Amino acid sequence: MSFSVKINAKTNRVAIIIDDMGYRYTDKHALTLPGAITYAFLPHTTYGRKLAVQANNAHHDVLIHIPMESENRKKLGPGALTSSMDEQEFRQSLTDSFAEIPFAIGINNHMGSYLTQLYQPMAWTMAFLKQNHLIFLDSKTSPHSKAEQAASDFGVPVKSRHIFLDNVLTDEYISQQFKQLINFAQKNKTAIAIAHPHPETVETLNKLIPTLKLHGIELVPLSSLYLVKNISKVIAISE
Repeated sequence: MSFSVKINAKTNRVAIIIDDMGYRYTDKHALTLPGAITYAFLPHTTYGRKLAVQANNAHHDVLIHIPMESENRKKLGPGALTSSMDEQEFRQSLTDSFAEIPFAIGINNHMGSYLTQLYQPMAWTMAFLKQNHLIFLDSKTSPHSKAEQAASDFGVPVKSRHIFLDNVLTDEYISQQFKQLINFAQKNKTAIAIAHPHPETVETLNKLIPTLKLHGIELVPLSSLYLVKNISKVIAISE
């Protein structure tokens, strides 16, 4: 599968990121969503690298969905960053995650409602991203996140999520959130939404994504919303 995106400066633009990719075999169905979807893969998961390679080879933007410590201290998977780690441990963990998915263009946080509120861990994260010419997307799991400030301080390209599409797995709820996404994009010119590879989400988005153009909205890769040249890291890799 391949597609091209022609960006018109007068067109409202939306990026949709599918998070939590990699744990389940059924996550592969999310790769069939139409258009320039961006995919975020959890590191060191059963199907993460295989599906990330497929997404990359189909010219989708790929992020690594880094688990970060949450306020409720939920159990974190491999590749997680926590407040008990020092800078060297942060760097090693991120290095290991990118060794698995080297074509990823950056990261966004999985959970992280606690860690993103701490400036020092975010500074360590941004130092790594800056050194490796990577971007950050704040999933905005905390309204008090310091991630954007840290990214700006270190010169890391950063954006934040505006809409979660599927906190409730019903067609009615997802459709309602999608309408909010459209409204936000029409008002602000750009919008970023996050969803997940649930069967209910995939089914509903397959119906809704083609309607964006009816509202004068273009679905674009996440990277196109960042004012950075040569951000793409599409590398042909066999499975």
